[in-house]
Amino acid sequence: HDALPISQAAPPVDPTFSAYSLAQTCKQKTDNVAQGQCVGAIRGIIHGYQYGVLFLGQRSALPANETQRVSLCLRNVQVSSIVDEFVADAAQVNEDSLKHTPAEVAVLGSVHMHHSCN
Repeated sequence: HDALPISQAAPPVDPTFSAYSLAQTCKQKTDNVAQGQCVGAIRGIIHGYQYGVLFLGQRSALPANETQRVSLCLRNVQVSSIVDEFVADAAQVNEDSLKHTPAEVAVLGSVHMHHSCN
């Protein structure tokens, strides 16, 4: 398939950790192990992103409120509701696309869609 040129510059992504595999894990509501893995993964992605933005913000000329915006928009949001939104959003996308989308990209996209600060 024809990859976008930009993908060559992107860091390698773990192909086993696709949006598809994370959504499959998160859908297993009755399986405590799966739910633990799902919540842990989503929490890790969000925290990693927040720290990454704060880290960048300390080193470049981003306005102060740009870095805060990322963290503040998730005040009082339950991880379980982020999981539900991600699963619902993933259900709208065809499986092949999900398999080619890194889990991080899909989760952050879903969070931004539901919890953007503007």
